[in-house]
Amino acid sequence: MFPSSDFSFSPSTLFSAYASITGFLMLFRSMLHDFVPEQLRSYFSGLFDRLFTPKSKNLTVIIDENFGLNRNQVFDAAEMYLRNKIGPETERLRVGKTPKQKHFTISIEKGEEIFDSFENSQVKWSYVQSENEKGDKVKRYYELTFEKKLRDKVMGSYLSHVVAESEEIKRNLRVVKLYSQDVYANDDDDGCAGGNWGCISLEHPSTFDTLAMDPGAKKKIIDDLERFLKRREFYKRVGKAWKRGYLLYGPPGTGKSSLIAAMANYLKFDRILLSTTNRSILVIEDIDCNAEVRDREAEDKEDEKIRGKVTLSGILNFIDGLWSSFGDERIIVFTTNHKERLDPALLRPGRMDMHIHMSYCTGLGFRTLVSNYLGLDGVNHPLCEEIERLIDSTEVTPAELAEELMQDDDTDVVLRGVVSFVEKRKAERSKTKEQVSICKEVVIKAHDDDEKQNSSTNGMKKKKKKAGKRKGKAQNF
Repeated sequence: MFPSSDFSFSPSTLFSAYASITGFLMLFRSMLHDFVPEQLRSYFSGLFDRLFTPKSKNLTVIIDENFGLNRNQVFDAAEMYLRNKIGPETERLRVGKTPKQKHFTISIEKGEEIFDSFENSQVKWSYVQSENEKGDKVKRYYELTFEKKLRDKVMGSYLSHVVAESEEIKRNLRVVKLYSQDVYANDDDDGCAGGNWGCISLEHPSTFDTLAMDPGAKKKIIDDLERFLKRREFYKRVGKAWKRGYLLYGPPGTGKSSLIAAMANYLKFDRILLSTTNRSILVIEDIDCNAEVRDREAEDKEDEKIRGKVTLSGILNFIDGLWSSFGDERIIVFTTNHKERLDPALLRPGRMDMHIHMSYCTGLGFRTLVSNYLGLDGVNHPLCEEIERLIDSTEVTPAELAEELMQDDDTDVVLRGVVSFVEKRKAERSKTKEQVSICKEVVIKAHDDDEKQNSSTNGMKKKKKKAGKRKGKAQNF
């Protein structure tokens, strides 16, 4: 079975055999290139690869940075989504921050991999960045690798999940902007304003939690906002622009501006005076102060005088005209101290859908103020119940109470001051009501006297008229 011991392989014999085989292969390769067409060679090469290379169970999807001439939404979503998936096994990271950013921006370095799970399935993300000889970035993309049997799940629900999660992350990190013509354009740090407009970051601390407002009214507003955000398809189906109008009315100091800031912070919408951008709250404050807005008849009489001013017809065209079809998710908020002064055309549903009365402070609203300004100790103070009863029996604004709560650092001193202030305000209100009542009685009495005098005068005239008729009859006789 085995060769005899006389037969042996010397190094020279092995080298000769290797040289012969190498020469034969080189000759064969040369003949193959000279006599066999390239297409046929490629066919046989692919055939051998399929026969002798084991099939991979995985599929890799390439997600490029750009999709044609536009940014690839999936790439941007993956970049945002993977920031929250970076684990301790990652070895290299990129960190950055602009002067106006509140948080650091963290991303993975090229060549790093991140593993993610979705519905009991595993996927692998790889970040790839190619460079030219000069070291300049040429192309960036992500590779998403997963088992082939998961193709439908990944291409459908998983990528949709990545996009949705990235939108939620951006919403939570978003800095709300205040756009206005009163802000210089060079203050605009995101380049979205343009023209004569500028913007600043809206860092108003007002939220629905800190708002001194009736809890039931706050819940009603929040529910209405949430319902509006979820009805994109509904608005499209019924053929209406995806917008909603709110009218905030009530005395000065009742929290109208604070409510607008709370809405903007809750929705993470920019607060804008006039614009056509998506996801924005457009604010027109103190609309009753513009005489041209209050009355349409004035516009017809003085068209030349009001040219260039904000008019009612201009506001109505702004809300209901072609402008309303450009963009989505817009909320329009009007504020006024005197709702009765506004033209009925502005008040109808479709323009001002929800009317919110910002009333004087209530006892429940005062609890929120005390918690905000004095902490939990103030809520449990024995004077709070007395103050709540006083507040419910008079008219005092949250702004006035907030000012009183900042008068001292001692809780006892502050609350005693609030008691004195509310009692004084209650006495002033009572005195004012008495004076108004007296004035009404005087007016009514004067009116009654006028009616009596008019009736007596008319009676004298009738008597004289009858006497004249009798005298005329006597002369005829």
